[in-house]
Amino acid sequence: MFQKTLLILAIAVACTSVQAQSTPAKKELAARILKAQQPGIDQLARGLVEEPALEMMARASAALPARVAADRREAVAKDIQADARRFVDETTPIVRERAARLAPSTVGALLEEKFTEDELKQIAAMLESPTFAKFQQLGGDMQKVLAEKVVADTRPQVEPKVRALEESIARRLGITPNAAGAAPAPQAGAKPPAKK
Repeated sequence: MFQKTLLILAIAVACTSVQAQSTPAKKELAARILKAQQPGIDQLARGLVEEPALEMMARASAALPARVAADRREAVAKDIQADARRFVDETTPIVRERAARLAPSTVGALLEEKFTEDELKQIAAMLESPTFAKFQQLGGDMQKVLAEKVVADTRPQVEPKVRALEESIARRLGITPNAAGAAPAPQAGAKPPAKK
């Protein structure tokens, strides 16, 4: 969460010219903070690259049935995925390097402007703390256990709404909803039945 806040601030700074009053000590502290935030900066760079690739893949997926013969769709879809993966693999290092180079003049300048030297010392100490690093490593686990519990606790209220939405979308697309007793439509993320 803290990493995202700093990265959002970087974007805001990039959109405006910030003339920060700084000291050598503030510059050094901002550099320490940016070093600790490098994984977040790398993640931002990857996200900036993945976003257009994912959008193009979604548009291609929607267009595939109308543009490609049924017997070629799977192969074409795999080729598109490979192209998108190659784009992300080739472009991410370029954007990551540029983000790392721009971070001191954007995020660093903002930190120097908005925080006192003492506050920067506190932030740097917190980010460099092994305890804080351990806490951050638990982020995924904390989100997972919360998400599992929320899904379990809200399933009775949410599933009927999901079915209603599926039926509404099917009607709008001219698809006949499943008749009573028919097999339900596969859920998102469900694996198709094994072929015999």
